[in-house]
Amino acid sequence: MTMSEKPLLEIRDLHIEGHYQDAWHPLIKGIDLTLQRGEVLGLIGESGAGKSTLGLASMGYVRDGCRITGGSVRFDGQELVGAKPEALRTLRGLRIAYVAQSAAASFNPAHRLIDQHVETAVRNGGIDRVRAEAEAVELYRVLRLPNPEQIGQRYPHQVSGGQLQRVMTAMAMACHPDLIIFDEPTTALDVTTQIEVLAAIRDAVKTYGSAALYISHDLAVVAQMADRIMVLRHGKLVEEADTRSMLDAPQQDYTKSLWAVRSFRTEPKPCPQQATPLLEVRKASASYGHQPVLQEVSLKLHRGQTLAVIGESGSGKSSTARLITGLLPPTAGQVLYDGEALPADYRQRSKEQLRRVQMIYQIPDTALNPRQRIVDIIGRPLSFYLGLKGQALRQRVAELLEMIELDPALYMERQPRELSGGQKQRICIARALAAEPQLIICDEVTSALDQLVAEGVLKLLNRIQQQLGVAYLFITHDVATVRAIADEVLVMQRGQVVDHGSREAIFTPPHRDYTGLLFSSEPEMDPDWLDRLLAKRALTSTVQTV
Repeated sequence: MTMSEKPLLEIRDLHIEGHYQDAWHPLIKGIDLTLQRGEVLGLIGESGAGKSTLGLASMGYVRDGCRITGGSVRFDGQELVGAKPEALRTLRGLRIAYVAQSAAASFNPAHRLIDQHVETAVRNGGIDRVRAEAEAVELYRVLRLPNPEQIGQRYPHQVSGGQLQRVMTAMAMACHPDLIIFDEPTTALDVTTQIEVLAAIRDAVKTYGSAALYISHDLAVVAQMADRIMVLRHGKLVEEADTRSMLDAPQQDYTKSLWAVRSFRTEPKPCPQQATPLLEVRKASASYGHQPVLQEVSLKLHRGQTLAVIGESGSGKSSTARLITGLLPPTAGQVLYDGEALPADYRQRSKEQLRRVQMIYQIPDTALNPRQRIVDIIGRPLSFYLGLKGQALRQRVAELLEMIELDPALYMERQPRELSGGQKQRICIARALAAEPQLIICDEVTSALDQLVAEGVLKLLNRIQQQLGVAYLFITHDVATVRAIADEVLVMQRGQVVDHGSREAIFTPPHRDYTGLLFSSEPEMDPDWLDRLLAKRALTSTVQTV
């Protein structure tokens, strides 16, 4: 084997354990992995498969409560298992970079984005501040961030989740690393922005000759990025092949089941014509400071129905949810609940008004208090809204856990860190249900979940809706989710409603221009799909210019 043929990353017989419930449990069970320079390897599998644990181990790192119990991780010939902290610090951030799934939980909220972006390059990379900032702005531009010259001056809470994820991707590329570990880097992105980011990531990997581990639950996305795919389940390798072979002819039954998801569809319910809407927003506008974010938004949602709100990052979806819940007072218009106007500010609403509208947030890691037990998290709204305490409270928590298909005996005393992503999101659902609301706002509740788990959550929400008659305002950038669960669809762009109608009407051609753009940006299980789409859009742009 020549020097040029030596792998950049070589993992052999790796074993990792995690500690919970006073015992050590296997997480990674003897996995082998080889990655060449310039190669992209896709890691897929359901929640809890070990994808992120394996990705972090590629940096010689394990989370708190985990340990490497056997095997080898060699980066460019250097053993990382058991390496001294000083040796690992010379690699991380410079030669090995990591793009985390949860950007909101990864940034320091007290520092501006640009300061966090340039820190590694200036401190350890020998790059002066002026050059580092200039390169940051260029990366922001490549990744389609708005106002690339100014966005770095903002704090993490002042940008959307999708924008924050792109800033983290830019940070990882800042020092032109040899290996980049992408852990669900497009999870928080809308479909149109995802296209640009995927293209930018792929071009950056090729331009800099970087190798990449691309971890994702979205098989269609992995198909656009990876040269090879490894399928993991329960910490073991299920199947490995080049991307085209894997897509055309998966060998294992589990792999075939991953390919078969997204078949779930609810039966659309007709919209009542005469009944008073449970929720109505009338020509509402809102601003953050002097920056308008909503312009005359109107919508109606009836009891027991699901209204899906779709649009790209920054379109106003989450701002609409904040307006409805009273977190963002309107500058014009009003919000009505069951025909009565709600106070604009949540602090002026009664406890009963607050109880009736609950929210499930996009990222359960930041929505759940990591220091509280599950019984305390779900029990809080039971105590606050319904006055339950003692054994009555614990009994109701147990009933809610059973409703979300988690065993109370196993989960009631656990903390969030002991749960998978899908389990955490189910806890968020139970917490919302604890208040016995009539309306639940679901803000991207499946975007951080693998496809199997996401389908399970959608089925759970549908079953709860059938049992309790609760209405959902379902905010998402995922076209497949809208197609699966919506009764009515609202399409937003730049703070305005640009399309609205029943699911059948919205998905039946011809589409309005922006709606058609969203639908055409939904990735397909074809490795050539991204190239075809980019070529088609480039041709369209050229024709329009001429």
